[in-house]
Amino acid sequence: MSDTTTKQSRPKDGTGATKPDPLARTPSGIEVPVIVTPEMAGKIRIGEPGQFPFTRGIFENGYRGRFWTIRQYSGFGTAETTNERYKFLLERGQTGLSVALDLPTQCGYDPTDSMARSEIGKVGVSLSSLAEAEILFDGIDLSGISTSFTINGTAAIIYAMYLAVADKQGVPREKLTGTIQNDILKEYVARGTWIFPVRPSMRLIADSVLYANRETPRFNPISIAGAHVRDAGANAAEEMGYTLANGLAYVDEFKARGGDVNAFAKRLSFFFYVHMDLFEEVAKFRAGRRLWAKLLRERYGVTDEKALRFRFGVVCGGSSLTAAQPQNNIVRVGIETMAAVMGGAQSVFTCAFDEAYQIPTETSAEIALRTQQIVAHESGVGRTVDPLGGGYYTEWLTDRMEEEITRVMQTVEDYGGVVKAIEDGFLQSQIAERARERKQATDSEERLVVGVNIGTRDKTDTDAGEMFQQDPETVRQVTEKYHRVMDSRDNETVRRALDRLSEAARRDDENVMPHLVECCHAYATVGEMVGALKAEWGEFQEPIRF
Repeated sequence: MSDTTTKQSRPKDGTGATKPDPLARTPSGIEVPVIVTPEMAGKIRIGEPGQFPFTRGIFENGYRGRFWTIRQYSGFGTAETTNERYKFLLERGQTGLSVALDLPTQCGYDPTDSMARSEIGKVGVSLSSLAEAEILFDGIDLSGISTSFTINGTAAIIYAMYLAVADKQGVPREKLTGTIQNDILKEYVARGTWIFPVRPSMRLIADSVLYANRETPRFNPISIAGAHVRDAGANAAEEMGYTLANGLAYVDEFKARGGDVNAFAKRLSFFFYVHMDLFEEVAKFRAGRRLWAKLLRERYGVTDEKALRFRFGVVCGGSSLTAAQPQNNIVRVGIETMAAVMGGAQSVFTCAFDEAYQIPTETSAEIALRTQQIVAHESGVGRTVDPLGGGYYTEWLTDRMEEEITRVMQTVEDYGGVVKAIEDGFLQSQIAERARERKQATDSEERLVVGVNIGTRDKTDTDAGEMFQQDPETVRQVTEKYHRVMDSRDNETVRRALDRLSEAARRDDENVMPHLVECCHAYATVGEMVGALKAEWGEFQEPIRF
């Protein structure tokens, strides 16, 4: 069929003009030929898995050594109800924990704060002090489970709390494994749970990373996250480009603090969303892995092969899911999981089909978990490393993605770097514009989404199914427990610990992490610790761009 015939067969818009071909470009705007020939792919230079530049993966035997960590993001209401959900998922085969925290905890407010009450336990578990953390991990052996925390503004505090729980359980800190997201830069760009200004926030992250390198050598103290940038509107190339740019900013900060890049880079990890263009997502991960290794070697002289490994976890779902015809999301998440695995992810969280409009029910959460298990044990994609590697389209698209990612990073560098771009609001405006374009493409049907603008049904027809019911007693239970802690703790011990934290925050040459751990052991609250740091560092004021 000729090109002319193809174009004439495409549907017309309301004006009679031919609509754009949705297959002509990837979501990142890369123009795709009808067929990629060997000549177009060029000399395929992918190397071997487990060897620099790691295009094919960071382990020579891929998933033949061990599967990725099945880590379902979960948390809601009280510590007690979340603890029950964790045990439910672990009993059904989950291999790692991923802690969702409510907005008051993320933003540094105690449950009794007027800013907190309406959000207690809504999008995650309420965790105001060590007492709640002890309940959250009751009956869970921290020496035998990997725990991830999606937390940023208060990441150092939650990490300190986790160490205090381990101390209480008698678990040696060197046995702790897991990840704390701890990426504040993307919060300024895309998500908004920032607290302190950019520069003291960078200091706090450096404190936690350098402290963790010594205290918890198997724990990842930062997960540099493109996920929320992607959900806010960025395309795949921008997600990777902005994330790698943030990663380099952190490396510069840690290096300036006297850290050894060959040492701390071994514990850097990354976190992304996987959306629906399977080949672009695989190419994104292959290109990002290769580019990160080259940047560390060429820019920082990293020689340790383990420090060059680009280790990442993913979420399959997010804004790619729809509230319309939600059962369709089961298929979407299945495709995205295949992309994550063929791209070489180290840990995977699969969203439940109802996550576009509510906290998952036990039924939907189990289906999401089973999705990973089916891909792991039935699909066969883990039998060989990088199963799409060597394909003309895969290699051509990986090269194009690397070029596009590099271009995105250069734009940030030309502006003056990540910190300046955030302080001026430049990156925020770039993401907002991309989100507008994406919405416009959906509205015009240039971007097709089944159940939304194609394959739709009567809007009164709903597939909501089983609805999650939040316990109406959550707020009362959380606040009552909070008051019991305040009444039973030694307030003089708390005051002294907070004073030492404030003094350390005033001194640029002192690490605040030991003082945060001390505050947690004294049962100081998240709000009290944040208040002490705010008094020294102030709060971030979001820039306004016209």
